[in-house]
Amino acid sequence: MPKLSVLLLIVVSVVPSVCAQSPAASDIDKDLFEVTIPRLESFYSSHKYTVTQVVQWHLARTHKYNGIYRAVETVMEKEALAAADQEDREAAAGVYANALHGPLWGVPIVIKANTSIEGQITTDGWAGYIIPGHELIAPRDATVVARLRAAGAILIGHTNMPDFAASDTNRSSSFGRTGNAYDVRFSPGGSSGGTVTAVTSNMAVLGNGTDTGNSIRMPSATSAVVGVFPTRGLVSIAGIAPLDWLLDNTGPIARNVTDAAMALDAMAGINLDGHPTPDPLDARTADAAAKAQPGPYTQYLKPDALKGKRFGVPAFILKGTDIPFQGIAAVVPADAAEAQERKTDLPLRPETRAAFLKALDGMRAAGAEIVFDDSILPDSFPRTASRVGSLPYVREGTEGFLKEFGPAQYHSPEEYQKVIGKPLPSTIIGDSTATDRHGLTAQGQAHIESDPAAQANYFVPRKKTLDIYLETLDRNHLDGYVYPATQMPPPDETMPQNGGISEGPHSETSWVNMIGVPAIVVSGGFYPSGLPFGLEISARPWHDGDLLGWAYAYEQATHHRHPPALVESGLLPDAR
Repeated sequence: MPKLSVLLLIVVSVVPSVCAQSPAASDIDKDLFEVTIPRLESFYSSHKYTVTQVVQWHLARTHKYNGIYRAVETVMEKEALAAADQEDREAAAGVYANALHGPLWGVPIVIKANTSIEGQITTDGWAGYIIPGHELIAPRDATVVARLRAAGAILIGHTNMPDFAASDTNRSSSFGRTGNAYDVRFSPGGSSGGTVTAVTSNMAVLGNGTDTGNSIRMPSATSAVVGVFPTRGLVSIAGIAPLDWLLDNTGPIARNVTDAAMALDAMAGINLDGHPTPDPLDARTADAAAKAQPGPYTQYLKPDALKGKRFGVPAFILKGTDIPFQGIAAVVPADAAEAQERKTDLPLRPETRAAFLKALDGMRAAGAEIVFDDSILPDSFPRTASRVGSLPYVREGTEGFLKEFGPAQYHSPEEYQKVIGKPLPSTIIGDSTATDRHGLTAQGQAHIESDPAAQANYFVPRKKTLDIYLETLDRNHLDGYVYPATQMPPPDETMPQNGGISEGPHSETSWVNMIGVPAIVVSGGFYPSGLPFGLEISARPWHDGDLLGWAYAYEQATHHRHPPALVESGLLPDAR
């Protein structure tokens, strides 16, 4: 496709939104349903719709369906309409006429509830942050929110998520349960399930997700949307309430790869020279400009991007060898660690294996070669990755977040406890007991910069895991890896699964977070049940442009996505 500039030229001379003529309902429904950013830009440049009309249409969708699917926790209607009206008035007054506009000008978006929006409650999905009089009200925008606003996006609201993003499904103590747009009885996955349901339901054009162990990619797989996990350090996570700051990441969720690439440009702060902008509040962004492939990322989106490429299928994922979330610290003996690793293994379901093999036909049709070999990331890889122990350092991330983005009443875990009368949960400040969440010997909490055990806990095993990842690519002459984004279809949450309400679906993709390599999920087709299957591709660090190009080529070769048929009456009570 033709290269798009980082900033898009839009000449506008629309009348003020307050005087805009209302479009016919049938016309605007047809035009805005599944609308893409380039298509939306064409409506604005031809003066067919104002920003206010577009925002009103998406808000109407949210009001109509949100009571059933519970995707948006906080609808920012007043703020969204005010921002839309401001853009319309500035355009009508000629402030931006013949000037450069941001690439997301007038695009309605949603933001995950752990991502700070100035003046809004950062619920993080947890009832403890919405206690009346003690809410976690953000003093300013997270870096990604500020960049999305600067690109012209209009914020529709905060999307629902499980408490602290610590679940593979989407039930929160602050708002309740989110349903899958393709069947409200089923899980949309977590922890970005609110964003994927909002985006696939056309409540917004796109949104952000966060991902600590699979939380952008796995829910994207359940809902036929594109989910991007950028190279860690390409996009700042400052202002996002952490689950585990050493594993956390944020990226776009959209209905197609082009929109995702344009959103990633904005989130990374791609400048006129094509380089991402570092954020002093996130040290890992410091080297991005020197390492990352240059933007804009739309320049990599070519239909033939998969021709001649080779992708390996990780053997351990097909086998179902698991990596315990947040790894296992170095103090844990090898035999105890191995027993814990085996306890959490998760076999690939037969129906998911069949969907994966069928999805690979689209890769081959687009010109890629798929390599199956037992030596491609065998069991030794997840066993090495399992020793990347980040759990001893989670408190440091929460401390840093509250210091910079906490409300006036509390800027530390200690201040929270003093104000509320009870401590923050161990999920985000660590456990002071003798064992960690895996039931194994715990080290206690420390700052990674000064901890003598940090090399053995985190840095050395992380490097070993990344080395294996890269050496396997080199040895087999591979461009990347391809695998199912989940180990199973989305579960039915109206029926017990293995004796209880499902906490899934689950995946075997947390190793991506441990080594920080880029990965993307695209629609890989549908199960016989009608629920979506997601295909995941990962690449070398900082090759985000190549990765988006491959996903685009697959999307263009297959056109798997189709929108859900939404219902207007609920099938489940509000389950928290």
